[in-house]
Amino acid sequence: MTLDRVQPTRRLLTVEIVIVLLLSLGQSAVYAVVSLIAKLTAGKPLSQQAAVLNASQSPRPYLDLTYQLLGIFFSLVPVALALYLLRRDQVSIGRTLGLTATKPRFDLGWGVLLAAGIGIPGLLLVYVAQLLGINAQIVPSALNPAWWTVPVLILSAIENAVLEEVIVVGYLITRLRSLSVPLGWVVVASAVLRGSYHLYQGFGAFVGNAVMGVVFALFFLRFKRVTPLIVAHSILDIAAFVGYALLPHSWLSWV
Repeated sequence: MTLDRVQPTRRLLTVEIVIVLLLSLGQSAVYAVVSLIAKLTAGKPLSQQAAVLNASQSPRPYLDLTYQLLGIFFSLVPVALALYLLRRDQVSIGRTLGLTATKPRFDLGWGVLLAAGIGIPGLLLVYVAQLLGINAQIVPSALNPAWWTVPVLILSAIENAVLEEVIVVGYLITRLRSLSVPLGWVVVASAVLRGSYHLYQGFGAFVGNAVMGVVFALFFLRFKRVTPLIVAHSILDIAAFVGYALLPHSWLSWV
């Protein structure tokens, strides 16, 4: 005996979206807002404070490595949940999200173009934002030097890319479209969410990432593929994380 599949109602889908976001990047957005408020009320200019990414968790190298790998693994669990929920409702991960390896040239080519088109203006925006005092000093890597530092930074960059692009673009846009949310509001919701969980870095980071969110959302709506976005995001974060860890910091003092 089999039971007929019951399609989720609008209310159930709305609750599902809220839960998935609160377990992932929505949670990060709340913490980012609190972090920004803390910085603004700290008694010194925002531009003289630091926003640290990829911090060491222990002075003991192998314990630190364990913490880093566990953090990367558990950060991807909401991605698995989102994909499971879509697949449960018979949404094709390949056809609807384009989360496949069937178009490597397309994905790599567009990924590189998007990374270049967003990364170069993004660096300029960070520089201007710090000059204006509306952004904290971004420290992309504060890991203690070890043989595993660069591999972990690369894994962290890929994890960020997969988490953000699958949740904020693939999952959220697909669900909002199924709820018949107007296209403009879909793009705005995705972009504002992306900007909001970067607020701990300052207002410049919010604007820059929101603009990136608009570009990525429009790309996804046009091509129905999230994979190029993951490639582009991975390139940007790998360049930032690994570059900061390996290059002399005197070269990066303006960032």
